[in-house]
Amino acid sequence: GKKKKLISAVEYWGKGGVQDEREKDAAILGLKMPEKKVEKDFAVWPENWPAVELFLRCQTQWNTSVGGVTGFDYSSVIALVNMYAYDVAVFEDLQIMEAAAIELLNKQGSK
Repeated sequence: GKKKKLISAVEYWGKGGVQDEREKDAAILGLKMPEKKVEKDFAVWPENWPAVELFLRCQTQWNTSVGGVTGFDYSSVIALVNMYAYDVAVFEDLQIMEAAAIELLNKQGSK
């Protein structure tokens, strides 16, 4: 079959994808953002971009408890899935990313 090209985050977001406006939002609120960590580029298969986009769109939809992050507020996630007409497979991919993020976020929170 035909080889699929990996797309770097810089390539994708530089072409009008999801925009990171945290710095601008913090400035409006009079907040100072923590120093940025320099991250290496990463690659995402093109067919996985919808799941990455959905994950980023859900970034403010985390449920928490005294034990840490418990997962996404699925009523909000489903609204986003419907609003942007994502396939069920993208929602399933999101759940895989969510599980990994819960583990990482709770590990970081316990330090």
